[in-house]
Amino acid sequence: MIHSTAIIDSRAELAADVEVGPFSIIGPDVVIGAGTRIGPHVVIKGPTRIGANNRIFQFSSVGEDCQDKKYKGEPTRLEIGDNNVIRESVTIHRGTIQDDGLTRIGSNNLLMVGVHIAHDCKVGDNNIFANTSGIAGHVHVGDNVILGGMTGVHQFCRIGSFSMSSGCSLIVKDVPAYVMVGGNPAAAHGMNFEGMRRRGWSSETVTKLRRAYKIVFREGRTLDSALAKLDEMLPECPELAAFIESLKTSTRGITR
Repeated sequence: MIHSTAIIDSRAELAADVEVGPFSIIGPDVVIGAGTRIGPHVVIKGPTRIGANNRIFQFSSVGEDCQDKKYKGEPTRLEIGDNNVIRESVTIHRGTIQDDGLTRIGSNNLLMVGVHIAHDCKVGDNNIFANTSGIAGHVHVGDNVILGGMTGVHQFCRIGSFSMSSGCSLIVKDVPAYVMVGGNPAAAHGMNFEGMRRRGWSSETVTKLRRAYKIVFREGRTLDSALAKLDEMLPECPELAAFIESLKTSTRGITR
């Protein structure tokens, strides 16, 4: 299960069935759960916790010190959930004490070739980051998000659940839940209605979310006025809660 050329530190903890490919290096204070497969030429540095049934492809660097010049070697962590696919040359850095010292990735995510996840990022579940997309430090990403290839996300941005970016987008403000963005800088271009239909959401729900989008982005309202209207609609459409919450918690302003 562990290739003879792999280097595993004696202070690493690997489940009995973990596979490690040729020339991979696993450092101290790394814990890897059952069923996880590590390809060749992978470097994993701790403190890092990786859950069960993940697959990490060749040339990836997981749990390395961050690139923040304020980082002075303080003990920080990386946590990765279960069933993630981390493709070739992905880089994931641990946190900094300027935040909570933790970079966290949830479960069932697909990180395609060359993706970068910087220090202190929090990534939810069931997301797809396409080739060479990257999120800068302190970015928070919800669930079921799709970042198109070569998308770049500015530090401290929040990307709401079920949102989507087109390829080569530059995101410099928060993206509300469900919203599709694209361009440089990114602008809003509707909601991910096709994704909603594919998930089996009712036409009534889609219609209400379409109306909510127009209230925020097309009617020239202030954000406070739009939120007041959305709060009135919430009892009839519980799916609006995620959209409303992402608007209310935005600190950088929303992508319009």
